[in-house]
Amino acid sequence: MILINLLPHREAARKHRRDVFNLSLGMSALLGGLIAGAVFPWYGSEISAQQNSNSILTAEITKLEGQIKDIAGLETEIAALKARQQAVEDLQSDRNLPVHLLTELVQQLPDGVFIAKMVQVDQSVTISGTAQSNERVSELLRNLGNNTPWFAKPELVEIVAGTLTLPTKEQKRVSNFVIKVRLVRATEAEKAVLPTAGASAPAAATAPAKTASSPVKQ
Repeated sequence: MILINLLPHREAARKHRRDVFNLSLGMSALLGGLIAGAVFPWYGSEISAQQNSNSILTAEITKLEGQIKDIAGLETEIAALKARQQAVEDLQSDRNLPVHLLTELVQQLPDGVFIAKMVQVDQSVTISGTAQSNERVSELLRNLGNNTPWFAKPELVEIVAGTLTLPTKEQKRVSNFVIKVRLVRATEAEKAVLPTAGASAPAAATAPAKTASSPVKQ
């Protein structure tokens, strides 16, 4: 016997597939909801912990910024105190500068050079005078630049030929000069003197010692 299925099997199969799809979709949505419900509290706790860490870091940064400002203020005060101390030391050392100025100038003045005027402004000294020749002026410049730690950076401002009337009514040609030189402070001059003294000490220590020998009596 031949059986013929007159039911709409295609529509039933389609409905069955749709029901299976809807069921799987619902299960997926339910599974996703469960996963989201489990992950969300963990993310919330992590975010809360990170926010707490950020709050702690912000508080520490604010505290450190205040300490940095305090340190900057202390450094400024220390720098001001050092500047005051240096100013006091400079004033104390500068009390003897006129003595060193005159003493060193007399020692470094070559023969045939005469000082007519000397002006000091802070550490700058302007010397005006007369020399018998230009070579004497050059010698004075060398002495001021090389032979004394109390003067530095001698500079010839001008040199002009002139005449000098002697007591015998004789006219003699001379050189009128103006020299500018920097007067070194006592602390700087002492620092320049110390290496020279230290270099001379080893030379004296390495001098050969003389030994005396006496004849042996038999």
